[in-house]
Amino acid sequence: MAALYTTRSLSAYADLLDHAGILAARPEAAAEATTTISFATDDSREVQPGTLFVCKGAAFKREYLVNALAAGAVAYVSEVDYEIDEELGRHVPCLIVSDIRATLALIADALYDHPSGRVSVCAFTGTKGKTTSVYYLRSMLAEHAKEHGLPAPAFLTGVEYDDGVEQGESLLTTPESFVLERRIAHAAEAGCAHLVMEASSQAMKFKRTLGVEFAVGAFTNFGEDHISPIEHPTLEDYFESKLLLFENCHTAVVNLDTDVAERVLAVAQRAPLVERVLTYSLEREDADVTVQEFERTDGGIRALVRTPRFTRWLLVPSPAAFNLSNALGAITCAEALGMSANAIEFGLASARVPGRMELYPTESGRVLGVVDYAHNGMSLEALLNDLRAAYPDRELAVVFGATGGKGVDRRETMGEAAGKLADRIVITEDDPGPEDPAVICDAIAAAVSAQGHQAWQIVLDRSEAIETAVRETAGQAVIVVTGKGNDPFMLRHGVREPYEPDGDQLKRALAEWDAAN
Repeated sequence: MAALYTTRSLSAYADLLDHAGILAARPEAAAEATTTISFATDDSREVQPGTLFVCKGAAFKREYLVNALAAGAVAYVSEVDYEIDEELGRHVPCLIVSDIRATLALIADALYDHPSGRVSVCAFTGTKGKTTSVYYLRSMLAEHAKEHGLPAPAFLTGVEYDDGVEQGESLLTTPESFVLERRIAHAAEAGCAHLVMEASSQAMKFKRTLGVEFAVGAFTNFGEDHISPIEHPTLEDYFESKLLLFENCHTAVVNLDTDVAERVLAVAQRAPLVERVLTYSLEREDADVTVQEFERTDGGIRALVRTPRFTRWLLVPSPAAFNLSNALGAITCAEALGMSANAIEFGLASARVPGRMELYPTESGRVLGVVDYAHNGMSLEALLNDLRAAYPDRELAVVFGATGGKGVDRRETMGEAAGKLADRIVITEDDPGPEDPAVICDAIAAAVSAQGHQAWQIVLDRSEAIETAVRETAGQAVIVVTGKGNDPFMLRHGVREPYEPDGDQLKRALAEWDAAN
């Protein structure tokens, strides 16, 4: 693992930060030159001898620095001079900076010797569809890797990651800088040609991706979400944060089917590193990648797709028409990366997206269960609209809630979507976090009722809510359980409590209903 790290002098790190215009003060030249940095981190528990320790965050405590120095840190970076020499009885070199978040990203990138220069990193940003897009593109790139005898591509999503060395469950949609750069370095070490990831608005706003060079960056769509005091104060702040994707991007991919498409295009076209802009659309024939016609089948949606290099029928393994847009975005990225038509076709057809539009039909065929991750009004409305179009003669029931502690607007927007489009609604908990789930559910219910909808109920226990939605089904129906995908936990008061994934519960409840009816 040590081979991942690049040993540099403290002077080299000081020069890096000075060049970025964020170094406010540096130690004496002698201290810089004689201090060798073999590791860097912002976590005092990870410190080893030779570490440059980064003092990060409004909640940072002086004791973290003391612990880091005791564990072997030889210098630190901070926005504050902690004047710790007298307390320790020795001199500790300190770099004072004006922007600790930019510092984190630049030091992490330098520590791992700019790994995104050795792996083609492709990132998706957008209000919805990021995870699905990652899995679609990863599957195409995996087909390419198989064709050429290469390791499978690495990927990072808000659900899980596999960087070629480590695999696991994700804690953030886009990791903090030191973790993100390590994941990319692992991919390079494993011989992966590509890494596909989600780039969240929060990650870009707080500069976690500042050091990452994106071979391809895709802007998929935009809608109101994540507006709160602890996320984005305004819709414009949210939008501008997403546009930061193009600052370190070589090829920009833009969805033309959005209200903000022209603004996104303008930013992409004038971004300093962007060499090429590719567009896609379900509606506009002037896009670089577009769908000429499509049809629904039992295996998903077959679409005649035109790209600059080929036109052929492709299978999107989802019954939802809105996933056509996600597929087009992924195809456009694959086009930008030079994937073969066969790799695109066979990779897309075999793609699986855990917790996204997973189907659970009963043996009798009378009821179709659907588990999805739609967790905002925009996503839920698209999901329900599509299922209504696909199954017009069936009752449409939905089980959902809204997260606590963030995205407060989702309670209203999801309630409105369900109130307009669902026949039957069961409102329940969904990672209530620091809040009372009953209060969240009441807010959703108010939004549902405002649409004139009366066939709704609140069942706080999510497992019981799923059972209720299935048990009260009278005939042919589609039952949607959304918000958590295949999450194996429920977040309550800062604790990730074990939770049986929605799909497992829905499948069991449907089997019992089918046997009884």
